[in-house]
Formats: sequence, C-alpha cells, structure tokens
Amino acid sequence: MAETTPLSLSKLATRARYVARQGTRVGWYAGQAYRMQRLQRRAVKRDPTLKTDVKPPQTKVPGLPELLRGVAALSARDLANIEAGLYPAPREDERWTDRIRDARAFFADAPEVARRRAEKRHQEAREAPHADKRPRYYQQNFHFQTDGWMSDESARLYDTQVEVLFTGATAAMRRMGLVPIAQRMQGKDQRRLQAVDLATGPGNFADALAQAYPRMPLIALDLSEAYASHALKRFKRYRHQQGMVAKAEEMPFADGALDLTSAVFLFHELPPKIRLAVAQEIARVLKPGGLFVFVDSLQPGDTPAYDGLLELFPQLFHEPYYTTYADTDLVGLFEGAGLKAVHEDTAFFSKVLAFEKPL
Repeated sequence: MAETTPLSLSKLATRARYVARQGTRVGWYAGQAYRMQRLQRRAVKRDPTLKTDVKPPQTKVPGLPELLRGVAALSARDLANIEAGLYPAPREDERWTDRIRDARAFFADAPEVARRRAEKRHQEAREAPHADKRPRYYQQNFHFQTDGWMSDESARLYDTQVEVLFTGATAAMRRMGLVPIAQRMQGKDQRRLQAVDLATGPGNFADALAQAYPRMPLIALDLSEAYASHALKRFKRYRHQQGMVAKAEEMPFADGALDLTSAVFLFHELPPKIRLAVAQEIARVLKPGGLFVFVDSLQPGDTPAYDGLLELFPQLFHEPYYTTYADTDLVGLFEGAGLKAVHEDTAFFSKVLAFEKPL
C-alpha cells in the first residue's frame, strides 16, 4: 500500500490539474464562440447585407451539446496519453492578461471578417507587404482573416481564432500527432535526430514537440516571416530549436536529411498540384526509416455525425482547396510518393496519419 500511494496521489494531482486547465480552456473559448454567434445574428438583423449565403448541408449539423461531448471524449484521450507517458502535460504559461487582450482584438476584428465573408472578399492579402514573394495560392485571406497569413497581428490572433472555432479543443487535437512520434522514439537518442515541422504557423505543434523532446534539433518552417517570428518566441526556453522561412514544396534540405517531419493543418490549404509536390518533397527529405506525421481536417465519412459541419466549413471560412482535399485519398497520396502508412486515427475534427520511408 505504501508503494502505490505516492503514484496514486501523483496521478490524482495530474488529473486535477488537467481537468481544471482544460475545463477552463474549453469554457473560455466556448463562451467566446457563443458570444460571437449572438453578435453575428444581431449584426445581420441590423444590416441584412452581412448575411452569408451558404448552400445548406445535406447532412445534419451537430449542436453545441454534441460538440462538447466530442471535446470531452478528446480530452479524456489526451489525459490518458499524458498518464501513459506518451507526452507531457501541456504548459499553461500564457498569462490571462494576454488572453483577454487577444480576445478583445479578436472581437474588434470580427466585424471586418464578417463583412469580408458576406462580400466574398478574399484577395486583399495580395496587397500585403512582400505578398508578391509568395506563391499565388498563398496570397489569400484564408478564413477571411485580416491580412491572410502575412502580418504580425494575424499571427497573434491565429490561436484565438482557431480555438474559438474548435471550442478550445485545437491544442488537444494537435497533440494526437505526438502519439505515433512517441511510439517511434522509444530507444532513440533524440540528440542525434533532426526534425522539421512544416507550415508551423505560430509554432503550436513545434512547441509541443520541443516540450516532449527538448534535446532534439527541431526546425519550425513556415512561408510567412510573421508566423515564423511568432513561433520563435515560443522557443526562447529551448536550445536546439530554430525557425526558417521556406516553401514546404521546396525545402532547403538534402535528400534523406531528416528523421522526422510533421505537418499540422497544412494540406487542406494546398491546391492539388502543390499537395502532391509537398508529399513528394517530404518523401525526398526523409531518411530511410524516417517518420512523417500528418494532422489535418477530417474527411467526409470519417465521423459521419460531423459531416454537416464539414460541408459548411469551406463556405464560411474561405477554404478554396478544401473540396479537393475532402475527396483526396490521403494514404494513396503519400504512398504514391514513396511512403508507407503506419498509423491512422481520428480525433474530434482531426485526422491523424503517420508514414515511414521504407528502408
């Protein structure tokens, strides 16, 4: 009894901290989502031109109670993974003053996003500084977001925007990508490996990866200087992580240079030809035996209860390549590029895949 008590108390403390933090997180962002919906309805009543014309989904759209049950199931899996030692509990080092500041900025920007959505304006990002240095497919206001992916303010608001969209569950969905990595890392010296997180955005998954493997050299790569700079701020506590601005379809690495690559919520924002090019580039830069981890949107049929929202998503958030993504045979895409599927899972609104490069 004396030997098991400390472990039981430790597990109880871990669960209590997780439940408190995750519950607060979900409540914070779910509350903002509810408020945003109310504000949008009021705005449309005052100005009918703000109404967004969408094609009604062919399947039922889940309500908030069903979505919250999905978040609860995801959180239970997240906690189980933490307790199993697959990855550490997430740090909660963001100050509440910063969260409140970002929430205010999010709501201040919301009317312009709503106007842009109603008027189907999604090319303004082409006028952003240095936009002409980016591929044409990238020069868009994805999500109808102000500045697209081109500005510091966009990078700062990104986390709030996606967490409100997914009711506080985005970080937990990303962490599901750590599971196949943990399985592959057993018995390996992380100091001798090289990892790259593609399209790192503000560095959320790269930060989780660095927290789990702080001595593994890691490059957080993005096409936006603003987002790459934002990601670097997360790495101040680490010694072996760095940022890089480059295209995922033209990575500046030699053949077989990398042990691990990851891409989180990238592929649904790529046109078909670039999607294929990135898959081929990943296969090129991986070493034989190397691992690629993919986390992205569900596809229709993965979780039928959510199919209605998947139909609405590209209409409400300007995702011009989402329809082709939804129809893509992802396993076939990567295996056609020379990789082998070794892991497949779904988690709330995300699909998690892992592929290895054959020896």
